[in-house]
Amino acid sequence: MKIVVAPDSFKESLTAMQVAGAIADGIRPALPEAECDLRPVADGGEGTVDAIVSAVGGQIHHTTVMDPLGRTVPSFFALLPDNKTAIIEVAAASGLHFVRPEHRSPLNATSYGSGQLVKAALDAGARKLIIGLGGSATNDAGAGLLEALGFRLLNKGGQPIGRGGAALAQLERIDTLRLDPRLKQTELLVACDVTNPLCGPEGASHVFGAQKGASQEDILKLDKNLLHFAEIVSRDLQRDIAHVSGAGAAGGMGAALLGVLNAHMYAGFDIIAQITNLEETISSADLVITGEGRLDSQSIFGKTPVGVARLAQKHGVPVIAIAGSIETDLQTLSPYGFSALFSVNPRLCSLETALQNAEDNIRACSRNIASAYALGMKQLASKECRF
Repeated sequence: MKIVVAPDSFKESLTAMQVAGAIADGIRPALPEAECDLRPVADGGEGTVDAIVSAVGGQIHHTTVMDPLGRTVPSFFALLPDNKTAIIEVAAASGLHFVRPEHRSPLNATSYGSGQLVKAALDAGARKLIIGLGGSATNDAGAGLLEALGFRLLNKGGQPIGRGGAALAQLERIDTLRLDPRLKQTELLVACDVTNPLCGPEGASHVFGAQKGASQEDILKLDKNLLHFAEIVSRDLQRDIAHVSGAGAAGGMGAALLGVLNAHMYAGFDIIAQITNLEETISSADLVITGEGRLDSQSIFGKTPVGVARLAQKHGVPVIAIAGSIETDLQTLSPYGFSALFSVNPRLCSLETALQNAEDNIRACSRNIASAYALGMKQLASKECRF
């Protein structure tokens, strides 16, 4: 039998590839003759580069960039086999995982490192960039990203403003004379499932600010600053970024990419599934196992496991989902193609403990699933099934 293993990452714990490996390790003892086809997937956030390269090949390029707090950190992007298409995930430079919870502050965090990744991909010869948005620690509307690409964000005195969401209040003028000319010959595609606007109650600050460490007072200040930034962009660049769908993604980096740099937006899971030929792989499977760190009522709105299940449903392939936390029920998710849901955590524990033990728990859960599946197959084969 063929089992396609297609999970997303377990955030702040394991990459999608690590999750897929743990699932396969659990399956093999119970179903030793099964073929496990590992197809880690993503929706534009962490793991996007690995998911695509593991499926279609390519070369990982290592570089150093500025993290959200201005420190130099190692980072990466991928160049696909055509040597012209680069895969970038902004989380690899501006990700929340770079900042300890007690130090998170979107007032100060910068997206400059994400711009450095774009520049590094251009230096490597890429002229088509697929940029995954998600998992950022920033809320600066992509101002740092733009700065790294040659935009000059100036205050009243004609000097560069500081970095971070708080510094946007000082912005008086945007200068494009030093803009990297290669951008005009480069196709930019954004992989993202977030459709939030830049500002307002559904904008980047109000919806995502708290999880990045912003207080309620910070959120109001950040939202005001994003609106100010949008007004300056409208005046100096003749671009309306305040009302662009998806502009609020990654702390407003969507605004910089979609509204300023003319990138085209695609649903994150859809573009990655297309590049990796995931549907074709699933169509020939006997079983699909997917999952991510948390399944809840919001999972139906573009989350990776639901995308996987929908592809499997088209071909009549059963899907089992695993997660660290399940805050919904099968009745809610079965219309989307799920046959069963399992939590990998065997007992009540703290989040810290769950994250530390995730790999072992995924392996054990997967072995139980495979053992039950093997038992069902045995009973069916012997015609003793009484279900």
